[in-house]
Parts: sequence; C-alpha cells; structure tokens
Amino acid sequence: MKKIFLLFTAISFLSSCELDREPFDSYTQDKIQEDKEASIEVLLNGCYAQLKGWSDVMHRVGEYPGDNIMIRGTSTDAFYSFISYQHVTNNGRLSVFWNNSYKIISQSSDLIKIIKEGESDAVDQQLGEAYYLRGMIYFYLGKTYGRPYAQSPETNLGVPIVNGLPADLNNLTLPDRSTVKDTYAQAINDLKKAETLMNADKTAAYATKEAAQAMLSRIYLYMSGTYQTPNQEYATQSIEYSNKVIASGRYSLLSRASFMKYNTYAPDAPEQTETIFAVKQVASEFSGFDHYYGIGGMYANIQGQGWGEMYASAEYLDLLRKAGGKNDARWAFIDPQYATDAAGNKTEAFRFIYDVFNAGGTQTGYNYMQQPLKRNPDGSFFITIGTTNYNLTTVNATENQYSIVYEGKTYTGEKDYMMLLNRVYPMYYITKCSLQDNDSHLHSPIISRLAEMYLNLAEAYAKKGDYSNALTNLNKVRERAIVGGGYTSLNSTNAVQRIDEERQLELAFEAHRGYDVYRNGQTMTRRYPGPHLPMNDVPATSLRVVQYIPQSEINAYPGTLTQNP
Repeated sequence: MKKIFLLFTAISFLSSCELDREPFDSYTQDKIQEDKEASIEVLLNGCYAQLKGWSDVMHRVGEYPGDNIMIRGTSTDAFYSFISYQHVTNNGRLSVFWNNSYKIISQSSDLIKIIKEGESDAVDQQLGEAYYLRGMIYFYLGKTYGRPYAQSPETNLGVPIVNGLPADLNNLTLPDRSTVKDTYAQAINDLKKAETLMNADKTAAYATKEAAQAMLSRIYLYMSGTYQTPNQEYATQSIEYSNKVIASGRYSLLSRASFMKYNTYAPDAPEQTETIFAVKQVASEFSGFDHYYGIGGMYANIQGQGWGEMYASAEYLDLLRKAGGKNDARWAFIDPQYATDAAGNKTEAFRFIYDVFNAGGTQTGYNYMQQPLKRNPDGSFFITIGTTNYNLTTVNATENQYSIVYEGKTYTGEKDYMMLLNRVYPMYYITKCSLQDNDSHLHSPIISRLAEMYLNLAEAYAKKGDYSNALTNLNKVRERAIVGGGYTSLNSTNAVQRIDEERQLELAFEAHRGYDVYRNGQTMTRRYPGPHLPMNDVPATSLRVVQYIPQSEINAYPGTLTQNP
C-alpha cells in the first residue's frame, strides 16, 4: 500500500529541516479512494499551507534587492544580503525558500500522480490547483536561482526538475539543474494544464483558471526579451494571456478610493475585486511573533507592533511626487512619521538630500538633512545648519519645492514638517503589507492582481512597437492612481521610462522590482540615502543578480547540484 509522500519526506533534499507530517502521512491510496474529494482537499491544503512560510522569503528576495526601500542600518539577519548584494551560501532564509518550494513541488506532484483527470469537475479543479502550484513554484525558483531569460536561457542553469520521488529510494540519485529554458518550459506546461482543468469560481485565496492565465502572462513577459532586443512571439503570448484574464470578467480595478484601502482587504473579502491570487493569512494563525518578524513588521510600527526599520526609498518617494500635490493614490501606502509637541502640533521644516564624501574627496553616499523652517523679515525662508543660516530659493511653491546652496552645491528639497528619525533617516513607513482587516501587520502576500495584467499589456505592446495599445493599457492603471494624470502620447523615446516607472509605482512592495530591472537588461541604481552601498550600481550581467543555492542543500543533495558562480 503506497504512502503519499509528503513534501520530500524521503529526501527533502536530505536537509535537517523537520517536516510537519500530520495529518498528511496517514493518507494512503486506499484511504484516499474512500473519500477522494475530501482526502485530496486535505492534501492540497497542505500545499497551500507551505506557501505561508514560502511567501515571506519570496517577498524579501524579490523586493529587497530593488530600489523601492531603504533600511536604517546594516543587519545580521540573512535578509540583509538581499539588500547589500553580499551573497552568502549559508543564507537561512533561502534555505526556507528552497525547501518549501520543493515540498510544494513534491506534494503537488504526488497528487498529480494519483488523481485521474476527468472523474468529475470537482476533482479536475483540484488537479488543476496542484498543477498551478507546481508551475508557479518552478517559475519563482527559476527567476530566483536562474539568470534572466534574455541571457542565454539554453545554457544558463535554472533548477532541478524533480516531479515527485522516483520508485527506487534505496539508490536515490536526482538530476542536476535543468537550463533556464527547460525550467520555464516546465512552469508553462504545468500552468497550461492547470488552465484547462480549472473551472470553479473560487476566491483569490485559491488557484483558478485566471490565476494560471495571469502567471502565464507574467512568464511570457519575462521571456519577451529586453526593450532593445524584444522577442515579439513571447510578447504576443503575454498579451494573449493578459487579455484572457481581463475578458473573463471576474475582476475589475478597484475605484481610486477603494484602492487606497487595498491593503486592508483580505483576498476573499467581498470588497476585493482586483486580486487574482494571494497567499491568504488569517488572524487566528498570525501570532504576535508574526506581527514583528513578518513582512509588514519591518516596514512600520502599527498599533504598537512591528520594528519599523525599513522605509520607502527617496527614489520611490520622488516618483510619487512627480504627480504633484500628493495626488498619486499610492501615497496612501506611505505613512510619514512626524514629530509633534505635547499639544500634538507639528513644526515646519525643510528637508533635502545631500552628497556625502570621504576624507579623500570621493563621494561615498547620500544623507538626509532636515531643519526647522525660519522666516526672514521679507517672508522668505531659511534654515540653520550648525551656526550658519542658509536661505531657500523658491523652485515651485505650489509643490513645496525649494533649493538651497549647501557646501558649494545647489540641492532641491521639500518644505514639510519635522519628521521622526531612526538613526539619521526620516521614517517613511510603508503600510501596503499591513492592516488587513485593521489588524496591525496581518497581510496576505499578493501573487497576481488585475493591475499587473494592464501593465503587462503596456510593456508587451511597447515591445511590439504598438504604442497606441500600450498607452491605452498604461493609462488604465495611471488614471486610477492620478486623476487626470493619464499620458497623452507614448512613443519609442518615452515608452520605456513611463512604463517602467508606472510598474514600479503600482507594484511596489509586491516583490516585482528586484526582477523587473534585470529581466529587461537594465542596471539597478540606488543613489539615495541608506547603508546599501549607494554608489555601487548592479548591471543585469552581474553575478549577484541571482541567488546562491544554499550550500546545505548542495551538500545533502543525492546527486550533483551545481552552484551559481
């Protein structure tokens, strides 16, 4: 009587990670046949459960290498290597990501082996969900450990394709890493199979036909090359799958007002019309530990919980300011922490970013300067730094922009209020990963939502040279965020910047940015304050744009497992 092996129980890549086996290890083939639908549901829920730990690392490894965030200082936590690009082979968080990924692959593969297609619509739906989960995981593994698809996918290595355990466990030898091309092909095949099997109108907490289509839209976009050397065939495929999701009619963009509360809606809440798939977290399973050490706890302290040590970057804030007057709806997810006196009053201030140099005169970074705002007799403004007064020159009074000449250079800054500082950094809290159901840092990490489909269309159409359709879809997102802010034209000279900026603004803090820059062959520049070595740019060709496979997994692997250089 064959046991259903749970999540690489025989090997788990032979890691020392302790696996939760109950209640799944009691499910035999005979028991499953007694009540197939219910038994499969239990086993499938085990796959969904593994996504919770997986999604925490998924967020950090996708978001932290990008330019949306800054951290107040260096950290001994393993996530700091994602920020600093100082990759190490013993990263405990990556071990969690690797192990949870292959646990999901293993159990979904076992389910695929034992479920016969065509027995009933309900069982086909379950089978489709298993295919979705496996395909989605292979894609995330491929883009984390494999180089961008535009860089020789036929020869660069992806990850091992191991769809369940072989029959002979006594002489176990698993294959080395497949190519990036084959890894993506595995993901595509699984997701296309999932698309054909799923027909149930489940909430965004579960895989659906549209979730598979949304993921295929993204995968083909990743395969569509760079703007300079696009692959139009794959761009067309991305367009096809984005349009399938939109044409389903199951989703609609939230109104501007509702979108500004997007983070407060659970993925299966009745108000939620935009999320396609998310890893649902519920309050009863979200511990006090999670409120500090989960995703949102690093971005803010809310309701007395969270470390609040990682903030919106100056670059992201400047993108928000481009709309003018804080009219961009995405300001709703940024919560500046202002200093107040005993009566709750704020103090007017001027804040700017200045260049920092070492003793030899070489620029080493950037820092914030803020000082209380003072008025000259003629009503103009000045601030005092040390014992020296510095007059401010109006740049755009409506937008509170003023300039200052400081240490021989003119800088433009913002008239605002004195903010609380953590070390020397103003605390621009990020709330997009917090406050689900108004519960501190409860958050269900987003995998796919409708706004991404429009942005995928914009990019794919631009790569095909169809700027009219690119503009239409870009403005679907932009005009929701900025009333009257739609672009009137898009062409070869401005499309790349406008599409990339809109994607960065809209999908920030959803684990896209760390991949979007490199898949398009671009360079990550982080010229803003923070301890992240801001003068060090990272081109798409850098070895550090992909992660090391944890050395513990290589050591325990029953076969050759080639490390990234």
